[in-house]
Amino acid sequence: MRVLASYNIKGGVGKTSAAVNLAYLAGQDGMRTLLWDLDPQGAASYCFRIQSKIKGGKLLRGKSDVGELIKGTAYAHLDLLPADFSYRNFDLFLQDFKHPRERLHKVLKPLRDDYDLVFLDCPPGISLLSEAVFGAADALVIPTLPSILSLRTLKMLITFRREHKLDVKLMAFLTMVDRRKKLHNQIIEAQPKMGSWMLPAIVPYASEVEQMGERRAPLPDFAPHSRASLAYAALWSEVRERMC
Repeated sequence: MRVLASYNIKGGVGKTSAAVNLAYLAGQDGMRTLLWDLDPQGAASYCFRIQSKIKGGKLLRGKSDVGELIKGTAYAHLDLLPADFSYRNFDLFLQDFKHPRERLHKVLKPLRDDYDLVFLDCPPGISLLSEAVFGAADALVIPTLPSILSLRTLKMLITFRREHKLDVKLMAFLTMVDRRKKLHNQIIEAQPKMGSWMLPAIVPYASEVEQMGERRAPLPDFAPHSRASLAYAALWSEVRERMC
């Protein structure tokens, strides 16, 4: 079982869109896929029309059977572990453990024979939960805006990974790209020089992505031939190749 986390220190960069669309595409590829919505806002859960009351503290302490909390979606090979507003206290819950950075890994361990792939949809920021994500994930998929501030936070994450000697791969990609903007084009031109952690796929700014919240469905499900949907398909191919 591989674990991928859609993560960025910065908010508003499309982490949930990436998690939902990539998890959907993995399921369509026949991979047994689980999406764990770790964000207390529950956007991924809302997108899949699933609500559930999960006590985050009980889940982390092993007092809730994680398998019983998982819900099926309307899509083949794709299940969801929904979010709950109690997740806003995850850092407080994790402080109670001797080895807090290992807790998410332990929660997921019983599922290793049930799924080929787990996606974690993560809230923004650097926190104890983030470090638990780094301990559980094989790789971070990092949506990155073509802006100076977004690239700065990506550099912060690269530095954090190096200084803490984290054994987690980084797979960043440019998203919400508007070719009409000079700065966006300049950053795209510099993309090949950004390092092996930057994937070639580019997700454009598109109204269809914003419609995911209205449609409450993955983008490839309702607009499979849109530019953004094709871009996510290319991104998934690159992520899948690097996982092997």
